[in-house]
Amino acid sequence: MRVLFVTHNVPRFSGDAAGSFVLRLAVALQSAGAVVDVIAPAAAGLALDERLEGVRIQRVRYASDAHMTLAYVGNMAEQVTASWSGKLALVGMLRAMRRAVRERIEAAAHAGQPYDIVHAHWWFPAGLSLWRSRHVGDPPLVITMHGSDVRLAHRTAPAHGVMRAVLGEAAICTAVSGWLAETALRIAPDASIAVSPMPVDARHFVPPAMPVSSRRGILFVGRLNAQKGLADLLEAMVSPAMRAHEAQRAGETTVLDVVGDGPEGEALRARAAALGLAERVRWYGALPQPALVPLYQGARVLAMPSREEGLGLVAVEAQLCGTPVVAYADGGVVDVVRTAHGGTLVTVGDIPALGDALARLLADEGAADERGRLARDDMLARFAPEAVAERYLTHYRQVVR
Repeated sequence: MRVLFVTHNVPRFSGDAAGSFVLRLAVALQSAGAVVDVIAPAAAGLALDERLEGVRIQRVRYASDAHMTLAYVGNMAEQVTASWSGKLALVGMLRAMRRAVRERIEAAAHAGQPYDIVHAHWWFPAGLSLWRSRHVGDPPLVITMHGSDVRLAHRTAPAHGVMRAVLGEAAICTAVSGWLAETALRIAPDASIAVSPMPVDARHFVPPAMPVSSRRGILFVGRLNAQKGLADLLEAMVSPAMRAHEAQRAGETTVLDVVGDGPEGEALRARAAALGLAERVRWYGALPQPALVPLYQGARVLAMPSREEGLGLVAVEAQLCGTPVVAYADGGVVDVVRTAHGGTLVTVGDIPALGDALARLLADEGAADERGRLARDDMLARFAPEAVAERYLTHYRQVVR
């Protein structure tokens, strides 16, 4: 099985968190006997042709170095809407990706090693770059929706028709969560959408050797924007339940570790200071995946008060480390943080309930340990790379037949 991935997001270097699940799937597919090549946008300073963990990645130039900034950092929509240079860069990216995929398909066929599948990750921009470009005899197209692409269409009515047209060219579509599939089907009811999550590297995300009593505080990992909900978490840190918990601990304060950056970073720091949390919040900025592992392992609980999350791989990573998760019951997170398997879900926007759930796990070491162990077992069964790769190979075989 020869597969060509097309994506705007894949790691730029070993340990990079950007699109790490795309690389994890490629590596797992190759371990199962497939051959996977990747086409992705270029960025300043990146090699145009390289291998990461045995996977060939071709990066395609689409603008000058100064304007090749749309991929890898999670703010493509903001850049495109903010300026004409962003819009022009997007057009350049779509054209360059389209041309590169055509050239690769034809070169592989000419060499006698044709691709069996073209797999576009995110209908926008990767799927859109292939729209109406397919020729007779081309390999079947698979499109996977990861979250940001569906949220974009959901909030932008003019995009509905484009999304329907793009998905209509796929032999099969997948979504990484049930919520995402349902949302996509409301926009494109004729699409064939299977729920198939992405993998997480279970080799690195493991429970710590330290006893649970050594784990402290709350961890947040995500973009500093409204969708990820850090503002709600800061309010929960001063909720009555959290204040009562600290009073019972003889004034012991709870530390919140924040990993990530984003457009609301300055405003969130100011809000933390206004709430009296300046000395209790540690801001790490964006970190590579290897640096996240000790933070997951050292936290008593991960808080994920995000809305409309496509899946919530941060929750998968934390639970693989045996760290229980408290999250809003919204989006694809409900597929990951399952109450029957150690997770805790609260109503979206219910800040007192969020504070109460966090305080309970901080106060009860035994409950936190048990929930963490249950959650890890659940994650291994559903998100280990080999299990996810086998599901996608099944999709590919069905499409080829």
